[in-house]
Amino acid sequence: MEEIPNIEPFRQRYNEIENKLSDPMVFKDTGLASDLSREHNRLGTIIDLHTLISQRQSQILEASELIDDEEFADTAKAEIDQLNGQICSDKKKLLLAMLPIDPDEGRNTILEIRAGAGGDEASLFAGDLFRMYCRYAENKGWSTECLGQNMSDSGGFKEVIFIVKGKEVWTKLKFESGVHRVQRVPVTEASGRIHTSTATVAVLPEAKEVEIEIDNSDLEISVCRASGPGGQGVNTTDSAVQLLHKPSGINVYCADERSQLKNKNKALTVLRSRLLKKKQGEEKAKYAKERKDQVGTGDRSERIRTYNFPQSRITDHRINYSAHSLTETLMGDMDHLVDILANEDRNEKLKELTGFES
Repeated sequence: MEEIPNIEPFRQRYNEIENKLSDPMVFKDTGLASDLSREHNRLGTIIDLHTLISQRQSQILEASELIDDEEFADTAKAEIDQLNGQICSDKKKLLLAMLPIDPDEGRNTILEIRAGAGGDEASLFAGDLFRMYCRYAENKGWSTECLGQNMSDSGGFKEVIFIVKGKEVWTKLKFESGVHRVQRVPVTEASGRIHTSTATVAVLPEAKEVEIEIDNSDLEISVCRASGPGGQGVNTTDSAVQLLHKPSGINVYCADERSQLKNKNKALTVLRSRLLKKKQGEEKAKYAKERKDQVGTGDRSERIRTYNFPQSRITDHRINYSAHSLTETLMGDMDHLVDILANEDRNEKLKELTGFES
């Protein structure tokens, strides 16, 4: 009979949270109460699955006693086979439930898209990616808000930064970080030659003010008039804001709004998320395990995906996945990519933690 994973630490944590939730004072902090309730539900699922497996194993022992009885042997064997199949399925669910929760799960997400190699074509591709993510967000019922943009003369984006808000945003988008490559004939190419261009995508969890405190004395704030493509003025007031965080050297520029205050608040949102990402990166580097994550690290230097227009093919190089659905993907139908990346990540973590692959 298969051994059931030890869940005693989960049971102890469950009891600890149950005691906390019995204290009315906890609910004065709605954020804390919500987090504890979610963890309580997750741990309850683990305990319930463990209990169910134990019950099925007891039923197998009872049925085994009838194996030597000619009258009930066939029925007992059939019942044991059925119970073993149910235990196998339940054990998969239990192991998945025991996987560590991503600490950024449930957060809103900031995406930063920048044109890479390829000049104007790279900026046009950056615009294609921006519209792809916006359409995907719309399909999912999420909201998007532009935090900053720098348009090119060709109508694309040298840089565009936006926030996506909604349920499971981080879970769905966190694997998009990296270098995206496009292969196609640019609209400016008269000879019909295929060019290769790139754009980088950075995905950051939105930081809460309580997580990242910014001392005003650490900020150098500059204001100026915003300008459009080719230096064209877009308003006549000093509304654009640039923040320099002196300790980290991080620069954020925002000129999306006509209000200087709104631009400053948007710039602070981006700055907090970049500082949180930097902090998390330092922690991961300090405590990194000796393994390579199959779906990638999210490093911007990593080429993760190619969009091949002549063959209408999209390829994710991290998992060797290709599909001839480029048009549909760019129109926001990204679930085929998102789901397979999530499954690969889950399987890799299962193999690492337990030697078991679903």
